[in-house]
Amino acid sequence: MDYQTIRKKIIDIIADIAVDEDLSNIDDNIKLREQLDLDSMDFLDIVMELKKRHKIEVLQEDYPKLATLKSCVEFLGPQLSFSS
Repeated sequence: MDYQTIRKKIIDIIADIAVDEDLSNIDDNIKLREQLDLDSMDFLDIVMELKKRHKIEVLQEDYPKLATLKSCVEFLGPQLSFSS
């Protein structure tokens, strides 16, 4: 699965959690919480959606790996490719 496909899957989850956010101009290298109005509950909702939709379990110690969109793609990419 290529970068853009994985990125879209992640953006789709964020869009369902942060329904009022404009996701069209997200910079892949800037922390998501700096770009979007996401609180800790929103972040946990994203983690739960990853588990529900793609059977991906993100351990608490791996949460920092989901800071930016780029780091999300790099961390989740192999797991999303495997789960598809």
